[in-house]
Amino acid sequence: MSARTSALDTLIFGVDVQSGDVRGDAPSYAVVAFDGENLDRDVVSLRKLRRLIDREEPAIVSTDNVYELAADKDALVHLLRELPSGTKLVQVTGAERPEPLSRVASRHGVPYGKEPMKEAEAAARLAAGNVGHEVSAFTNTTRVKVARGRSTGKGGWSEDRYTRRIQGAVKRAAREVESALEEAGLAYEADVTEKYGGYSNAIYSVEATPDEIPVSTRRSGDTRVEIERERTDGIEFEPLAKRRDYVLVGVDPGTTTAVAIVGIDGEVLDVLSTRTADTAAVIEWIVERGRPFLVAADVTPMPNTVEKLRRSFDAAGWTPETDLPVDEKQHRTREVGYDNDHERDAIAAALFAHDANAERFERIAHKTPARIDRGEVTARVVGNDEPIERVLDSYREDDEPDEVEEDGSEEHERSPERRRIAELETRLERLQSHLSEVRETVEQRDERIDELETELSAARSEERKEVRERRAVTRLERENDRLERERDEQREAREALEEKLERLKALWKLDHSNFSDVDGEERDLVAVKPIEKFTLGAIEDAEESYGLARGDVIYLRDASGAGRRTAERLADVSPRVVLKEGGLSEVADEVLFEHEIPVGPADDVAIREVDELAVARESDVEQVVEDWHERAERRHRDRNAEMVDQLISEHRAESG
Repeated sequence: MSARTSALDTLIFGVDVQSGDVRGDAPSYAVVAFDGENLDRDVVSLRKLRRLIDREEPAIVSTDNVYELAADKDALVHLLRELPSGTKLVQVTGAERPEPLSRVASRHGVPYGKEPMKEAEAAARLAAGNVGHEVSAFTNTTRVKVARGRSTGKGGWSEDRYTRRIQGAVKRAAREVESALEEAGLAYEADVTEKYGGYSNAIYSVEATPDEIPVSTRRSGDTRVEIERERTDGIEFEPLAKRRDYVLVGVDPGTTTAVAIVGIDGEVLDVLSTRTADTAAVIEWIVERGRPFLVAADVTPMPNTVEKLRRSFDAAGWTPETDLPVDEKQHRTREVGYDNDHERDAIAAALFAHDANAERFERIAHKTPARIDRGEVTARVVGNDEPIERVLDSYREDDEPDEVEEDGSEEHERSPERRRIAELETRLERLQSHLSEVRETVEQRDERIDELETELSAARSEERKEVRERRAVTRLERENDRLERERDEQREAREALEEKLERLKALWKLDHSNFSDVDGEERDLVAVKPIEKFTLGAIEDAEESYGLARGDVIYLRDASGAGRRTAERLADVSPRVVLKEGGLSEVADEVLFEHEIPVGPADDVAIREVDELAVARESDVEQVVEDWHERAERRHRDRNAEMVDQLISEHRAESG
């Protein structure tokens, strides 16, 4: 199965279980790839299906039931996370309660067969026609985390410096992420944990999907970047194509025109207020959101601007008996969000129009079979004032024309009018009776609402007081915690400095004492400065801990492995002598020899260590220096002899 130039500019996979079950035996799947013109068919395992999706990256993977691909909700979330960023998972049979695939295919004129391959083809064709619901478990917010890429260790002589280096690298990587997000024009919120030397981690909440973010998951040395979409509360189903349902429209004209869209169920779907848009732009905005069958105003008679809108949609009109009072509009829209009074008036007009027709909507919903679009029936009955029986009869394919009697044809032609008059009179009586009951109910509810609003106001006042107190306590607790942390950090820093000061004092005494206060052999002592290993890091640590100066006696606990750069760094100190454990590399030995740095075995010197400090007998050190000078003199003589022999050999070769 391969990708191709698509008539849809996309590739769609239709999938259905061929055999087995995802919850038990290893299933196989019938897969159909559809590009709008051509079909490719194959039967694959679940693992191969996932590899196929990763390779081809189809725009849609469609199925009649998503739980044929995942055993449960957790597995479904895992599947959604692994899909390519541009691939949607679509259930073509509906949302939480799917319909049979055969019924959906029949409704949309798509070929259908009971074989798995036919069902997979039907799913692909339906998805290509924007039929079905996209399955999602993630929001449009993506979490980008920048953190350490490796552990800072469990202690040791270089842990602090190593940790500072890593945290500095995290800070640099975080700033690179911020720059990339800002250059892409993406809004984000940052949560940064600062540490000494840089950041411990930085978390960015970005209002975008992962494929829109110019940053990728990576791990590089000291840092790592992780990208993860935020989860929704559960599994969500969003229709592929937003249906243009039948709606009620409330309009408030004027310098600022406001328009509200309300569904047949009474839900406020959208609202607009504008000072610049003309009538054509307002009409376009309404058309994008639904098909109006009732246009309402909050005043009577209907303003000319609203009347023009009503006629442009060939919709029914609604106005109140008298202009709607402001307090009634405020009360009716109390649970709806709006930005200004114009939007409030438009919403109120649409909602009052819905309330006036609520009983008709309920009766229509009760009488309309499930297979018939209730919105269309409602629009015809309310918008075109057609009897519901006639509207429903028009949907019945098996209806036959009524027989026309030969006798009394004029009376038969007038009978629909008489039936219509009788129906309207009955409806009027029923509405008048219902109106009186509604008014009584409204008065009772208004009284109860006033009581509840008084109680609510008192409760809110008390709650605001408690919230302020809790916030103050929380703020003080946070400040106290911060001060305690600062105190502990200062204590630790002071203790570390005191320890370092004691070491430096002891070292100073060793460096500057003439040992006049000791007798006998102990007068012959010299300070020795140990270095753990012959590496750049160890030399730097010794330099930081107690300092290295010209004329020092250096003690290398492990002299192996040093290269030219390390040896040159030690030579820059110009020590008096280097005492070593183990053997030097040839490169290091040559560098120290060239810089005339005496080197001798530590075993020839009696070194006495106290904590990080050490002392040795001056006589032993001088003996090591003298031994080195003797070896150096022999080494120079040997080199000169070799040079003379080489010159003689070259001369003989040229003479011969």
